[in-house]
Amino acid sequence: MNKIRVGILGATGMVGQQYVSLLEGHPWFEVTHVVASPSSAGKSYAEAVKGRWHMKKDIPAGVAGLVVQSVENLDAVKDCDFVFSALDSDIAKIWEEKYAEAGIPVVSNASTHRHTKDVPMIMPEVNPHHLDIIKEQQKARGWSRGFIVVKPNCSIQSYVAPLAALHKDFKLKSVIVTTMQAISGAGFPGVASYDILDNVVPFIGGEETKSEIEPRKILGSIKDGAFVYDESFTISAHCNRVPTIDGHLATVSFTCETKPSREDILVRWKNFRGVPQELNLPFAPKQAIIYREEENRPQVRLDRDTDKGMAVTVGRLREDPVMQWKFVGLSHNTIRGAAGGGILIAELLRANGYIG
Repeated sequence: MNKIRVGILGATGMVGQQYVSLLEGHPWFEVTHVVASPSSAGKSYAEAVKGRWHMKKDIPAGVAGLVVQSVENLDAVKDCDFVFSALDSDIAKIWEEKYAEAGIPVVSNASTHRHTKDVPMIMPEVNPHHLDIIKEQQKARGWSRGFIVVKPNCSIQSYVAPLAALHKDFKLKSVIVTTMQAISGAGFPGVASYDILDNVVPFIGGEETKSEIEPRKILGSIKDGAFVYDESFTISAHCNRVPTIDGHLATVSFTCETKPSREDILVRWKNFRGVPQELNLPFAPKQAIIYREEENRPQVRLDRDTDKGMAVTVGRLREDPVMQWKFVGLSHNTIRGAAGGGILIAELLRANGYIG
């Protein structure tokens, strides 16, 4: 089969590099186009990332020789079937709509369009039906083929799926979450070593608001061509930067309208399946939520890479003396929370006939 041609906007940054690395050998997608800043344009990709390639394996041979293009070169990107956007939010605000208008579907990691009324923010196992708004988005904007789909913030990946698995039957009411977020979430060069070593920084700009609001859109509905947020529950978030490289860990306490039993919770986590698992999409974890019985798991170093770094690992489920229940959740922030999550969204789009 001919592979679908993929472009990566912001290809030399940390998330862009993760896309390049993870897409090597993908059965459906092939990277044919890379975009970066003007200082990198005109160089080969290998030259552009020389001395700052941060992935564990070497640059894929098929990408190393690609000539880096400027984001303004929309003519060149027309050779792609769709693009992943790993652009900074300020740049994404300018260019993602221009790419969609030019007929190029955009799967974005940027926060720019997460709350745009007709742009779906997708967690593939939780709200794949939100892709239904794409046709309305295209119609409202006069786009024949292009559209924008966004991935939610990396910090919510470790607990939204476990909570969503309970919400339908027991109705979330209140959630308190404290995240301990790895330094790779700040990109490169990220947090200065003097600031993070032997330290925990109890502030990440904008992160708490994202953590409190984005789940309401993900669990919301579509009405009259726009998203209606689920206001039936409230989240209070504390977000901290900690000296780990990869892996965002969250401690979560929650209350539901109807209190579930321990068995209720564990059965729903064990049986939690979504469209990605049903369709056996290449990047889908076999088990979306994995529960660890050990009293000291999940741990970042031991569990972040579970099932390609795409599974959410949970543990320490116990009753809470203030709320009803509490648990610990973990996800890989640059795989499940960034490039891997974007790839899974693209696979879902392909399975539903939106790209390819």
